[in-house]
Amino acid sequence: MTLSGTNLYLRALEPEDLDFIYQIENDENVWEVSNTQTPYSKFLIRQYLENAHKDIYEAKQLRLAICIKKSRTPIGLIDLFDFDPKNNRAGIGIVIQKETDRRKGYGNEALAIVINYSFKQLQLHQLFANIAVDNVSSLNLFATFGFGKIGIKKDWNFTNNSYHDEVLFQLINPNIIS
Repeated sequence: MTLSGTNLYLRALEPEDLDFIYQIENDENVWEVSNTQTPYSKFLIRQYLENAHKDIYEAKQLRLAICIKKSRTPIGLIDLFDFDPKNNRAGIGIVIQKETDRRKGYGNEALAIVINYSFKQLQLHQLFANIAVDNVSSLNLFATFGFGKIGIKKDWNFTNNSYHDEVLFQLINPNIIS
């Protein structure tokens, strides 16, 4: 199975994910990494879920639930966004909902699954990630997979009444010749 690993599997969003997504989207601790400034209503999330069946070529994004195999419990989300089929690239972002589920290798496994899917199934040439300079865990996670730092966006995000830099990471598919 393409979207499956040792401990996790990734799946399309379902209507039953409404409360789970509502909790993540309204967690102010996540707003900084998702560029969110206001809460989302269940009504808006329900509308989003009604359109979640669209494929990446139509929606230009793909959001998958990260689930633990044994319990089938969703613990986070991983996204491909700003999908650009002409240039064969997409952005990638990940969030593990609960602090207690972090630093257990779940982010590592989910990222490995999506990189494999992106390069083998979607045949993307490159993936990119935007990460705040102080998000050391994410910086390390993406560096582990060979994402290279290609630039710093100075004063890119305004949070906590000050501007913060953001790192732009890039991973080129080694199996596609430029």
